[in-house]
Formats: sequence, C-alpha cells, structure tokens
Amino acid sequence: MAKKKRRITEEPIEEYEFKPAEFDEREFIYKDIHGTKILGVIMVFAIAFGIFGAVVCTYGPDWTWMVVSVLAFAVAFSMKKVLMKMKFRPDLLDAKSMYANYFLFLCLALGVCILFVNPPFL
Repeated sequence: MAKKKRRITEEPIEEYEFKPAEFDEREFIYKDIHGTKILGVIMVFAIAFGIFGAVVCTYGPDWTWMVVSVLAFAVAFSMKKVLMKMKFRPDLLDAKSMYANYFLFLCLALGVCILFVNPPFL
C-alpha cells in the first residue's frame, strides 16, 4: 500500500504591531526645566558650603576638616528636605538624577573647600 503524502502546513506568522506609548511633551519639558533648576540650586549651595568650609578650616584648629566633611555629608543627605522647604519638587525627578545631584554637591562642596584652603587662596 502506498502511503499518503504528508503535507506540511506552515503556521501563520503572528503580526506584531509596535504601539509607542503616548508622549506628553509639555510634561517632559516641565520635568527637564525643573530638574535643571534643582541642579542650579544644589550647585549654589555647594559653592557656598565650600567657601564656608574653607573659612572654617583656615581659621579653625587642625581637626576642623573632619567636621566640615561630616557636615557636607549631612547636608547632602538632608538636601531633599531643604529643597521641599524651598518649594521645589524633587519627587518629580527619578532617583538616579537625585543621587547624581547629591554626588555633585559632595564633589563640588569638598572640591571648593580644598581649593580655597590651599596656598594661592590662603
């Protein structure tokens, strides 16, 4: 007996259609401008704190650099509360951006302090 030919049927290819999420341009621009304002405020605080730290380190005893460093970390950790009291909304920014702002504060404040403590400015 002859066997029947086996026909291979191809399965229908699934159609996938990409549907992008709705993009609110106005909200995106608002968050971006708000984040830039927060960054500017943090930079001003960092420079002011660095100058304050340099004055304290220059005219204080030798161990004051430790106090200034601890204060810089304390101010960085309380920056969100300070920004909220200044009527900014740090909750609009994602956590990555806020951590970057804290890191910028620490680097800029301690960098300005170190810069002003050394001989050209001493």
